[in-house]
Amino acid sequence: MSTEQTSHSAPYDVQLLFPVLFLVGIGIVMVYSASSALALKKFGTEYYFVKKQAVFALLGLGALVFCRHFPYQWYRPLTYPLLVLALALLIAVHFSGYGPPAGGAQRWLHLGKLSFQPSEFARFALIVFLAYSLDKKGPRLKEFSIGFVPHVFVFTTLAVCILWQPDFGSVVILGAITWLMMFIGGVRCRHLLASLLVVAPVAYYFLFNAGYRKTRIINFVKRILSFLDPLKYSNDAAYQIKHSFYAFGSGGTWGVGIGKGRQKLFYLPEPHTDFIFSVIGEELGLLGVLIIIVLYVLVLAKGVQIARHAPDMFSTLMATGLTAALGLQVCINMGVCLGLLPTKGLALPFLSYGGTSLLLNMASIGILMNISAARRTQARSQ
Repeated sequence: MSTEQTSHSAPYDVQLLFPVLFLVGIGIVMVYSASSALALKKFGTEYYFVKKQAVFALLGLGALVFCRHFPYQWYRPLTYPLLVLALALLIAVHFSGYGPPAGGAQRWLHLGKLSFQPSEFARFALIVFLAYSLDKKGPRLKEFSIGFVPHVFVFTTLAVCILWQPDFGSVVILGAITWLMMFIGGVRCRHLLASLLVVAPVAYYFLFNAGYRKTRIINFVKRILSFLDPLKYSNDAAYQIKHSFYAFGSGGTWGVGIGKGRQKLFYLPEPHTDFIFSVIGEELGLLGVLIIIVLYVLVLAKGVQIARHAPDMFSTLMATGLTAALGLQVCINMGVCLGLLPTKGLALPFLSYGGTSLLLNMASIGILMNISAARRTQARSQ
C-alpha cells in the first residue's frame, strides 16, 4: 500500500494541532474584546466581527481537515493551475470591477458580502510552484539559467501585480520566501547573494520613484522617522505605535483583564486586525504575551521538524515555505506592535480578524500535518 493511501489513517499530529487550536480559540475571544466597541458604533451590534471570525474559524477548521487528508503529492499536477489562478485573481483586482480601491490601494476582491485578498493566495501558489520546480530540476539547480532565472521570473511576475495594488510589504515576504526556498533547494549561493545586490536599487526605485509612491513619499518618510523616533512623531505618523506602547505598558505582568482594555476604544487603529497583539498585551499582560509567543514557537518548531524529516525534497520545500510564511507574518506583526519595525498592515496568524488569512493559514497547517503523517507512515513501513 502506498504512502499516499496509508497516510489517511495515520493519527493527527497533536503537537501541531493543539497549539493552532489554542491560538484560534484565543483569537476569537480577543477579536470580540478588541472589536466590540467598534462594531457597536459602526454596525449597531457588538458581535458583528466576532460572529464572522467564528464562521471563518469553522471554515478554517474544515480547510485544515481537508488538507490534512489531501495527499501533498497531488499538489504537483496542480502547480501551474494554481499559479495561473493566482495571477488571474491579482489581475482581476484591477480589471474585473470587483476590486474597489480602499485607503489608496486595491488589494481585495469583493463578491457580494464575501471579500478575498488575492495576494494571500498568490503566496501559497508561489510556495507550491517553487517546491515543484526546485525538486524537478534537481542537480541542474546550480545552472544560472535553470536554477535561478525561472524562479525569479515567476516571483517577479507576481510581485509586479502586487506592487500595482500597491502592497510592498507582501512583496517583501514573497521575496524572502523565494530566496529561502531557493537556498534550501540548492541554488548557488553566489547567485542568491548577487540577487540581493540587484534587489536593493529596485527596492529603492519602488520606494522613492514609482508613480504611486511619489504621491505617498512624505507619508513613507514620516513612517521611517516615526520608527526611529516615535516620541517626536507621537501625534502624527507614530500615533499607532504610541498607543501600542501605552497598551503594553498598562498591561503590566498580569494584564488589566479581558474586555477591560482602554486603547482599543478608538485610540488604537485596527485593534482587531493589525494591532490585536497590542490588545493582548494590555488585557492579558506579559503572561498572555509569553503564552502567545510559546504557542507560536511550538507551531514553528514543529514546522521546521516536519521540513527536516519530510519524505522527499518536494515535501521538504513545501513545509519550509509554509513554515517560513507563518514565521515571517508573526515576526513582522509583533515587530510592528512593539516598535521594532516600521508600521505595516499585516495580520497576526490565527489571531487577527480576517477570513482569507485564517483560511489559508489553517490550510497550510493541514498540509504540514499531511506531510508529517506521510513521514510517520513511511517510517513504520521501513
